[in-house]
Amino acid sequence: MQDKTHFKEALSAPIFTTLSQVADQLDLEAYVIGGYVRDFFLDRGTHKDIDVVAIGSGIDLAKAVAKALPDRPKVSIFKTYGTAMIQHGDVQLEFVGARKESYTEDSRNPAVENGSLEDDQNRRDFTINALALGLNADRFGQLLDPFEGMQDLKDKLIRTPLDPEVTYSDDPLRMLRAIRFANQLNFKIQKESLEAITAQADRITIISKERVVEELNKILMTRKPSIGFGLLHKTGLLKHILPELLALEGIDEVEGQRHKDNFWHTLEVVDNISETTENLWLRWAALLHDIGKAPTKKFNKKQGWTFHGHEFVGSKMVYKLFKRLRMPLNDKMKFVQKMVRMSSRPIVLATEVTDSAVRRLIFDAGDHVDDLMTLCEADITTKNPKKFKRYHKNFQLVREKIVTVEEKDHVRNFQPPVSGEEIMQTFGLPPSKEIGIIKEAIKEAILDGVIPNEYEAAKAFMLEKGEALNLKPQ
Repeated sequence: MQDKTHFKEALSAPIFTTLSQVADQLDLEAYVIGGYVRDFFLDRGTHKDIDVVAIGSGIDLAKAVAKALPDRPKVSIFKTYGTAMIQHGDVQLEFVGARKESYTEDSRNPAVENGSLEDDQNRRDFTINALALGLNADRFGQLLDPFEGMQDLKDKLIRTPLDPEVTYSDDPLRMLRAIRFANQLNFKIQKESLEAITAQADRITIISKERVVEELNKILMTRKPSIGFGLLHKTGLLKHILPELLALEGIDEVEGQRHKDNFWHTLEVVDNISETTENLWLRWAALLHDIGKAPTKKFNKKQGWTFHGHEFVGSKMVYKLFKRLRMPLNDKMKFVQKMVRMSSRPIVLATEVTDSAVRRLIFDAGDHVDDLMTLCEADITTKNPKKFKRYHKNFQLVREKIVTVEEKDHVRNFQPPVSGEEIMQTFGLPPSKEIGIIKEAIKEAILDGVIPNEYEAAKAFMLEKGEALNLKPQ
């Protein structure tokens, strides 16, 4: 990391020339601050979000910059927060006037007044996010680092500019952000800061569920989410956010028989799946795939520890959890439910890979059968190398069988070749239970391999089933 006070190369993009010229024309002090500056020093690629702070009106600066840009972008103004936003190509610029903030105990929404750059840097969550680069011509690229954020970048440390007790009490969302940044950047949280989070963990309850979930999603999308969830557990935040997950922790022993700790196993599964997919909702499925084990755990002298029906119970819990956290109750939730409900199916199937069982798996999983296999492969956390190799080999056989059976039988999202309307016409039936019985029988016959997934075979089977029900073709 370079040790100098000017970094004009950080502001080499044409947009910064415009920002500098307009700020000087308005006689406004202006600085780039926050994530863009931090990520420049961390060499994390081009940051598409640029935060600009003005000593004065950020909204006025935004309007003038928009007029000066060739594409004349629209300015979105948020008067409540005194901010403005511009979308310029693939870059999003957010403008704010420097401000001081003061908080009440029961809210993270501060009372705001105009302030200096120092005031604005004081209100930042972490030292590494308080780094600022001057935009005006006389200080273009000059670094302002009042809290030794550069040293914290070198030391890979998450630290608050002011007393962490005050910082986290004022805005408890910062506790989640500290953990998220530690996870994303592979940094450590300063000891005093971690202690302050632990002491005030219960204050996370005043934060809106939507903001909490936004941070959880970002933790889940890191390369190794177990770091973040481990910190959520260590600080006591997890019990206020995902008690269903925390309930999986611990190992019980009866008559010398123990079960694995399903909490730490779950975090391993999430790390495993994060190596193979960027699908957020599949990662959520990995996080929640075992939540039904806590309420279904029982000890049986003959079988030992059992978790009968935990997949079904878990899928029901997904709905309650999503609703409580105000997550989307739509196809995303249904996908997670399906993955949780079916999470053990391929494991059972891997012991005996029959065409019939594979057909049913493809039919039930539909377009998500590949996601389901990815989840089940991630669920292999055994430390026994022979078992690990054998389980993966078995799942590979299942994947190969899925391809073979699908090419031959085409049962993914299939509809029985004979429709209900044709059954009604064939036997002269009004809408009745017999139609459902025949349709179900055709579907089962195809899935069991009794007949191929073809119209003529299905029609012949329909006539046989009709005869068994004492129905006569018209």
